[in-house]
Amino acid sequence: MSELPESMHYIEYGTKSFSAILLSLFLAGFAIFSSLYCVQPMMPFLAKFFQITATQSSFSLSFSTIALALGLLFTGLISDRYGRKKIMAISLFSTSILLLISSFLSHWEFFLATRMMIGLAVSGVASVAMTYIGEEIAQKDVGFAMGLYISGTAIGGMGGRLIAGVLLDYIPWQAAIGIIGLLNLIIAIIFYLALPASQHFKAYPIQWSRFKDSFKKNLSDPKLRLLFAEGFILMGCFVTVFNYMSYHLLEKPFELSQTWIGLISIAYLSGIYSSPRAASWSLKYGRGTVLICMFSSMILGLWLMLIPSILMILLGLLIFTFSFFAAHSTSSSWVSVQSLQYRAVGSSLYLFCYYLGSSLLGSTGGLVWENYGWLGLTIVITGVLLIGLFLAWVLKEMLENKQDGTELHEVISEKNNK
Repeated sequence: MSELPESMHYIEYGTKSFSAILLSLFLAGFAIFSSLYCVQPMMPFLAKFFQITATQSSFSLSFSTIALALGLLFTGLISDRYGRKKIMAISLFSTSILLLISSFLSHWEFFLATRMMIGLAVSGVASVAMTYIGEEIAQKDVGFAMGLYISGTAIGGMGGRLIAGVLLDYIPWQAAIGIIGLLNLIIAIIFYLALPASQHFKAYPIQWSRFKDSFKKNLSDPKLRLLFAEGFILMGCFVTVFNYMSYHLLEKPFELSQTWIGLISIAYLSGIYSSPRAASWSLKYGRGTVLICMFSSMILGLWLMLIPSILMILLGLLIFTFSFFAAHSTSSSWVSVQSLQYRAVGSSLYLFCYYLGSSLLGSTGGLVWENYGWLGLTIVITGVLLIGLFLAWVLKEMLENKQDGTELHEVISEKNNK
């Protein structure tokens, strides 16, 4: 049997191409999420500069994530037509340029418009990177490559907050955004030069009928609908806590500097640890059990943050973040298994709900903060997490009963009719 041409080989661990892919996608993950979340510690500064409320300052993140959520539904489809590397490169260059432009804007409406465009641009990497990995890397090494990319996104989220938080003690917020924009422009250039061209990509026309059918199929599954709701709740609660933590720590009795507030984002390290661990916990105890435990510990961490002590707030934030990443890893992998026939669309719908939760809950939480403070915010977030806990229990029951969504739906309908 003749050997496959070199261009047909999948890229394996230990090769130069594999290292180039890991470096490129790790940096891409860092770039897109640092671009999204760099504004989070800046919100008090944005509120003061633009003379807006705390709720309005959260729009700088919420508008980006809602645009990202919408973009995720379509950018993967576009990449099927025009190629993976091309879409990701355009995404990275666009994001960095938009960041640089936003650092010069002095009108709130224009600044928000660029933040929305950044969200759309970011979706080009967020929706395509995992597909590229699956197409180009040998099956036995996909898990390792995927894990490093996800680590890059988590470190990017932490890095954006950390870099911005530290810089804000020394330079204006505009300069901080400009520095992050320049850093991401350098990353975009490295990405374009280093990432190997696709060898296994095959372009095909955009088929709207198949696209629509796959959406209907996923949304008709009760298990998937519950998992999409879990994504909405998880990210919405997580972002709300980080959005208003800066305001909380600027107040008495803490009155922390921006450097120390930025350093709070090291809590992300607990999530970088827990995210890959969640897979082994799910195999040992079951996904439903893991989700129930993680929602419960998120509530525990949230209430620990009510104690007026920096150490207790940090401990609570570590528990909250650890639990969030484990729960997100569990629910997103569950979606991938459950939506086997239309996996890409199932993942897109999950991420759509995930970032929609970030946008809606992240901003409406500001109204609670302005009127009822940190205690009121804690009570409201707890209520939302309790809904997530109940849904996790329902999912566990579905799994233990070994009923698919259709069967369970029929049982419930029959009981209601009686």
